[in-house]
Amino acid sequence: MSAARERVLANIRTALNRTGPLADSVTAVLDARLENPRANVKPAVDGEVVQQFLSKLESVHGAVVRVATMEKVSEAVDAHLQQNALSPELVVAPDPLLEDIPWSNRFAIERRAAKGDDRVSVTAAFAGIAETGTLVLLSGAESPTTLNFLPEDHIVVLKVERIVTHMEDAWARLRKERAKMPRTVNLITGPSKTADVEQTIQEGAHGPRRLRVILVG
Repeated sequence: MSAARERVLANIRTALNRTGPLADSVTAVLDARLENPRANVKPAVDGEVVQQFLSKLESVHGAVVRVATMEKVSEAVDAHLQQNALSPELVVAPDPLLEDIPWSNRFAIERRAAKGDDRVSVTAAFAGIAETGTLVLLSGAESPTTLNFLPEDHIVVLKVERIVTHMEDAWARLRKERAKMPRTVNLITGPSKTADVEQTIQEGAHGPRRLRVILVG
């Protein structure tokens, strides 16, 4: 443990009037709560879950295109590039969720983390949350976080069966499917925007200017 981290933890212990480790009885109670987290009151989600997700995402200027299979993803990406007059250069996450895509030979594809001059990235989403139209993306070697924020155009592939109703459902699915938590969980709701300058909405302020979700299934 680093000296800086130990100082932070020591300050927390002091604030809690603790001088040593927790008693075994307290630790057991905390472990039990983590194993079986209690669900709080959840807001009602009207209508069909997938449609709610699409409606919420589009309300914050996220664009969505639906395709039947992973084989159609390449065409949807190509349409986005042509619509926005972008070159066919893609940086794609080395994610197993994207392995089934037969990419067109028209694309120049690199599978790596993003760099400052990359224009378009393609990643996979771990989940989508209907309650808010939010995408859940996990960090890792197969899904570098830089792909989510550096390029101006972020294209996200999401399978329809990975749409959940509430925020709590996404965390429950993560705990169920992953043996341990990733270092970072990014929750993305629409493209980056700000109204700091004269209260005028500007997109692309702190991340991608355009967010397009390709919903598969």
